[in-house]
Order: sequence, then structure tokens, then C-alpha cells
Amino acid sequence: MQLTGIRRLASKILKVGKSKIWFNSLETDKIKEAMTKEDVRLLIKDGLIKKKKLKEHSRGGARKLQEKKKRGRKRGFGKRKGTYKTRSKKKKTWIKKVRAQRKKLQELKKEKKLGKTKPSEIYKKIKGNFFRGKKHLEASVLEGKKWAKKQPTK
Repeated sequence: MQLTGIRRLASKILKVGKSKIWFNSLETDKIKEAMTKEDVRLLIKDGLIKKKKLKEHSRGGARKLQEKKKRGRKRGFGKRKGTYKTRSKKKKTWIKKVRAQRKKLQELKKEKKLGKTKPSEIYKKIKGNFFRGKKHLEASVLEGKKWAKKQPTK
């Protein structure tokens, strides 16, 4: 059998393309003797026919870039796509906001500036994302506003 036919059989057996099949050049006569799929399987088992390794995309450049970014490079305005809000994780920004408001609530509690409102009520409002920020929390607590409506964000 010709080598092209054997190559085709080997590619079906090894489940790769014809270009990925390697023949041992010193044993071509032995390879040409193969007639059936079983013969080709035996040649594969003996190591006369092998599957070439797949060439993969190099990650060296990506690793270098990652290292530079880790050090704080390549993060200037020219590299940015999207606003600050889209680039920052929503949960992290929410956590920062809530922690700041809770800290502010503790300060107001210590200074006894809460007035009639219960701290637990305000705490729940903070958790429910009622206040836009610390200033909004402070203004609404000091003015003693009622908790009827959430004010629109600007």
C-alpha cells in the first residue's frame, strides 16, 4: 500500500489530520507492507507511526504583559475602555459605600445627633441602599426627614 493510504488510515485511527501524522523514515519499507487498519494499529503500537504534537499559541507575551500590569504599568487613560462604574466591580463599590455609611452612623450615635430616629431603622435603610452616600445619610438624619420616598439620584 502507498504511504498516502496508510497516512489516511492512521489519521482516522489517531483522530487527527493527515498533516499531523509522522512516519519513521528509517522503517518506510515496513510501513508500506501494512494493508489493513489492524496492521496500521500495530505500527502505531510499535512507534513507527506517531501523532505529531499540536502547536499551541505561545503565552510568553501574555505572561510578560500580566507581570507589567501587576506592577501597575499599562493602566493609563489610553488603555481604558468604559467608565469608572463599568470598570469597577459593583459589589465592591457597594461594600465600600455601606461600610462608610455604617461608620458614619456610629459616629453620629456617639455624638448623639440622631434625634428621634432609631439607629436600627437607619441601619436597615443603609442595608437597603436608601442613602446615596455619607452626606445624604447625615443630611437626612440631622434634618429628621421622614423615610417616605427615596430621593432620585443625580
